[in-house]
Amino acid sequence: MRDTGGRAAVFAPLDLGRRADAVVRRLSEGIRLGLLRPGEQLPSESELAESFGVAPVTVREALTILRGQQLVVTRRGRTGGSFVRDVRGGAADVLRERLREVAPSQLRDLADHYVAVFGTSAHLAAERAGAQDVRLLTEGVAELRRAPDADARRRAESRFHIHVAAAAQSARLTREVINLQSEVGPLLWLAATTDGARAEVLARASGILDAVCACDAGAARSEATAHVYGALARASVLQLSLLGEEEDAPW
Repeated sequence: MRDTGGRAAVFAPLDLGRRADAVVRRLSEGIRLGLLRPGEQLPSESELAESFGVAPVTVREALTILRGQQLVVTRRGRTGGSFVRDVRGGAADVLRERLREVAPSQLRDLADHYVAVFGTSAHLAAERAGAQDVRLLTEGVAELRRAPDADARRRAESRFHIHVAAAAQSARLTREVINLQSEVGPLLWLAATTDGARAEVLARASGILDAVCACDAGAARSEATAHVYGALARASVLQLSLLGEEEDAPW
């Protein structure tokens, strides 16, 4: 089994001592962030066990949990296996409620952490990315451009950021970006709803891609930093609006 970009991090070996809960967390992150697509067949239990470095019984237990969470469905027969369920749609209301519950200072702190990790990822990607990495980033920008709705744009943006981290050739940075995407990414991308905001998001992603292609590490970090803080500014305005402290959001 060969995986590239952010997908490779989904199936990377687990840290020693982690078992079914770690498999569940890794696969659920991949599904919710769109690295594993709706309808996609997961590798077999034996392949997953080998990839994660765990026993097949551990994978079996994790898949049972994922079925209970309605993230995967298992089909029997010659063409059977475990398949990713479609979890798209209806996410905006959940994310707005999460944004209401996060303290503004905590949101800013999460964004600062994200800038440190994502900015470094973009910097290193400009120094280390190979042809396959550039191809994935180019496809990521194209996917972001043609995304038909807000949910698709959030998922496309998450995948693009993870591919940037993967292009840095650092498994730890990639895992950290995936973790941050699960924790704060969708909240930051939630407010990109106007034509102007969507254009800015696309321009920043294109700027990161151009900097990586030009091997310009400084420009890549600068574009990544501006991208995250721009998203934070829009999310903060939306948060105030949801809390009733500001009625009209200028974004």
